[in-house]
Amino acid sequence: MSPQRRVKLFRNGRNQAVRIPREFELAGDEAILRKEGGRLILEPAPPRSLLEVLASLEPLDEEFPSIPELRTDAVDL
Repeated sequence: MSPQRRVKLFRNGRNQAVRIPREFELAGDEAILRKEGGRLILEPAPPRSLLEVLASLEPLDEEFPSIPELRTDAVDL
């Protein structure tokens, strides 16, 4: 069974909010909230663009092999 914890609900202006404990924090600054029956499901929002995906990747630590220069022939168009 997944871990669970009782949390506090509070008002933020006209909205209801929930305090998310540190061990349940989501990455990023957006999330998807949906209702399934009597349950509220909160999950990290997927990246909106390829640039967001690329920005989230860790750099590679491996060396790439050198690629030999290939001879190019002139082409008549």
